[in-house]
Amino acid sequence: MHSVPTWDPQQYLRHSGHRTRPFLDLLGRIPELPHGSRPPRIADLGCGPGNVTVLLADRWPDARITGFDLSPEMLARAEKEYAGTTAGGGWIDFRPADAAHWTPDEPYDLIVSNAALQWVPNHPESFATWIDGLTPGGTLAFQVPGNFTSPSHALLGELCDTPQWRDRLADQGRRFVHVLDPADYLLRLADLGCAADTWETTYLQLLTGEDPVLDWVKGTALRPVLTTLEGDEEAADEFLSQYRDLLRKAYPPGPHGTVFPFRRIFAVARKPL
Repeated sequence: MHSVPTWDPQQYLRHSGHRTRPFLDLLGRIPELPHGSRPPRIADLGCGPGNVTVLLADRWPDARITGFDLSPEMLARAEKEYAGTTAGGGWIDFRPADAAHWTPDEPYDLIVSNAALQWVPNHPESFATWIDGLTPGGTLAFQVPGNFTSPSHALLGELCDTPQWRDRLADQGRRFVHVLDPADYLLRLADLGCAADTWETTYLQLLTGEDPVLDWVKGTALRPVLTTLEGDEEAADEFLSQYRDLLRKAYPPGPHGTVFPFRRIFAVARKPL
């Protein structure tokens, strides 16, 4: 089983506007669901703090939606903020589950995942099981970051691999080798008989504030490192200081903020009727 970083919902949500935009783009490409006269059944795999799970209820107001996540911290925030009956008469609940081993326990009209599968080794091997768990005409849709060769992530991996940190941090800065290119996702989903659509988008995000790229990665890519160094404040401060200096050179601020290119990979696959 893969190790699990400790998540900080408050830090993650500091950039919720930028983080939500790809999900809205994904949501706009999901076809209507084949639920007929009954409410649609939806699974949000890797739901995090629930801030995008609730957006599913805007699209399908009467849906029965379950968010699944492995992080107790994220689930607690999601449960507190969003669980219960929705304005459209549906409901949202949240359950613990590891996406690496999750199997649908009932037929779903939509299985969706937002910025989570990059943490799951060999997640394409689960596509067949997830698609089997869809109703005929149901949809599997997900988006994952695709910027793991960009300076923010490359520098993190290189720093973790320096003699000072190598023994302690091992591969904690290189946790994202599981993401495929859009063409690879397309072929895998088509091989399973789905009508598949995959694409990529690079968002040019303008981040503001002091060391904004460091603040961004503190909510995501840095979580494994910070989890490993938890309890050793001196080491954590030293690592962050070194990483901060590298990021400042790679992403110099401009007159309007710091430009942070962020590539995302999307896939929408519809099961045959």
